Amino acid sequence: MTLCEDIRYLTERALWETENLIRCVPDELWDKRYDELPMWKYIYHMLYSMDRWYINPADPDYRDPPFHREGMADLNVVPGSERVERARIEAYFAAVAEKIRRYVARLRDEDLAECPPGCDMSRFRLILGQFRHWHRHMGVVYGFLVEDTGRWPYVLNMLGEYPKDPMPNFYP
Repeated sequence: MTLCEDIRYLTERALWETENLIRCVPDELWDKRYDELPMWKYIYHMLYSMDRWYINPADPDYRDPPFHREGMADLNVVPGSERVERARIEAYFAAVAEKIRRYVARLRDEDLAECPPGCDMSRFRLILGQFRHWHRHMGVVYGFLVEDTGRWPYVLNMLGEYPKDPMPNFYP
């Protein structure tokens, strides 16, 4: 197996877990505040970072999602009454996931040591760094869900089977 095949395999599993995690958030917790921030903001921050940093944070053609507002992805900015609906977050996740899938589908091992245009970090560092950041924020949301619902969203682990049941999937 090549490095890029491993990246594709683990990226696909991580995207499944991310979608499942988003769907596991009950409606009554969507706007609940944790350390003054609503649940949706933690999720949006994670997705926005995936969108910006997985491929090339210096991409001059990058455009924020149309609903983005200044400070929306910043976890140091406590929002007032602003809100992002679940449907919008789910659509944004689908767009980010498709963008990442297209990118890793064409990625070659020899590309990993190179820096994307305008960026001073290698593609491998960006991917690895984003996995670190992405999963740290998934863990935060998992913790909120376990605390408030007593249920643990399902994770695939390295070799676990994809559930046959539709999302959301929790451990029994």
